Parts: sequence; C-alpha cells; structure tokens
Amino acid sequence: MDYGREIARAGLEIGAIKLNPDKPFTWASGFKMPIYNDNRMFLFHPEHRELIVEGFDNLLYSEKMVYDFIAGTSTSGIPPATSLADALAMPLIYVRDKPKGHGLQNQIEGIDAESDLRGMHVVLIEDLISMGGSSARAVQGIRDAKGVCNNCISIFNYGLKEARDVFNGERSYDEKGNKLSSPCNVNSLLTYDVLLDVAKEKGRINVGEREMLEEWREDYLGWGEKHGFPRVEK
Repeated sequence: MDYGREIARAGLEIGAIKLNPDKPFTWASGFKMPIYNDNRMFLFHPEHRELIVEGFDNLLYSEKMVYDFIAGTSTSGIPPATSLADALAMPLIYVRDKPKGHGLQNQIEGIDAESDLRGMHVVLIEDLISMGGSSARAVQGIRDAKGVCNNCISIFNYGLKEARDVFNGERSYDEKGNKLSSPCNVNSLLTYDVLLDVAKEKGRINVGEREMLEEWREDYLGWGEKHGFPRVEK
C-alpha cells in the first residue's frame, strides 16, 4: 500500500489538509500560507488512525529501525505514538517541549524523574514537521535523558530545507543557538510532493495553483508578501 497517497486522499476528504493559494491561511507566526494541516482531525476516524499506525509500522520495518521505546511529542504526537505503541505492545513515553516548572520537573513522561533511559533506543513520533525546531528539541530531550534517538517519523512533512538542516545538526533548533550534536534521520508517511500530486489528480488544485504551492516551499516566508498577502502583526 502507498500509505502517503492514502493519507493524502483521506486528509483532503475530511479537511485535515486544506490548500488555497488564493485565500491563504494565517499561521500562528502571522505569515500567510497557502496550506493548512491539522492531523488531529484523523483522530475522529478509527479507519484513518489504523491507516497511520500501519504506515508507521511499515516504516519501522522497511527502514530497519532499532527501538526499545516509542516516544511521542507533546501534545500532537502523543495520540499516534500511543496507537503505535499499543499495536506493537511496546513501552511508551512522551516528551514535553521543556521540563515542567513544578513538581518533579519532568521533561520525559512515563519514566521516574529520578531515572533515565539507560541507553535504550527510542523512535520519536511526530504528527507534522515544518521547520523542525520542536521535533529536534524532543530528540535532544531524549538524548539528554541518556536515550539513543536517531529516528523521527511523522505523519506529514512539508520538506522545508530549514528542517533538513536542523535534523542534520547544521542549524539551531532554538533561539539559544543549540544544535543536535549528531544527525537524526527523518521519515514521513506523507510528503509535500505526494500531497500535491494527489491534490492535482483529485481536482483540488489546478496547474497554476500547483506552481504557486511549489513556489511557497522554496520561499515560504516571502511567499505571502510577494503575492499581496502581508504578514499579520501579532
């Protein structure tokens, strides 16, 4: 099964993925973007949850990933990570964006705060990869807890160069300039190119709209301004 194409079809059908270059969406950053992705909408549909779990399982097998634990990113990576861990009967943890400011100040949930991951191999589950910063912080959180995390898999990936650089350790993942000390492999069920192929086949976009969407990925921060959609100041 081509899991990427099936997820693209499902996402477009239920509105989890929306494409509209003519009336772009305002992202949290204030920038106008021609695409909006909300993988949480898959949660409502058990058949789509099952499809995603099967796709993840297939990736683990085909890429010969070594893992002792499954980890999810907080919060959107937790549901698919939980479904996968249940299907594989594997231990599950999840990683906060930063340690809690109270109690035991955990960043890794699922293990004792006074313990660590003891060199175990962990596969990180993410729902969406855009610029990669939050995902890379989770990878580093696992490594800081003495876990081995060399693989991150996601439902969808925009395929931005900035994310590739972050996961390769060539670009910082936070405002403090921290970088991954060693690369982390990224595999995604659905890629941006496959999404555009399926959207074109399904009549969701025309040739001109596809060109605009391809142009967006090459200059996603400048795309809106260029096409008359200035950033919304927060």
